[in-house]
Amino acid sequence: MFQQSALTQNLLFLALIAIWGYFLLIRPQQQQQKKFKDMMANIKKNDEVVTTSGIHGTVAIVKEKTIVVRVDEGCRIEFDKESIASIKTGEVKAEVVK
Repeated sequence: MFQQSALTQNLLFLALIAIWGYFLLIRPQQQQQKKFKDMMANIKKNDEVVTTSGIHGTVAIVKEKTIVVRVDEGCRIEFDKESIASIKTGEVKAEVVK
């Protein structure tokens, strides 16, 4: 009888740890990945972006797997979409991307 209740307590404790781990580790990461996918699906021309390497620029061309970012006058760099860290969507001067 004592062994069975101890086993039940141990299984309950392990289940609680698994649930705790899910809500603290797995679920937030899944939400972050979903947010990133949504962000990449909605990227468009004239969005200001920052890459994972710290390069700031304005989106000039959006392709299927890459984007072309204008970082200076006459300087465009093509990046994989996965290398974009953040997007600042907003009104940008019309002459920024030609």
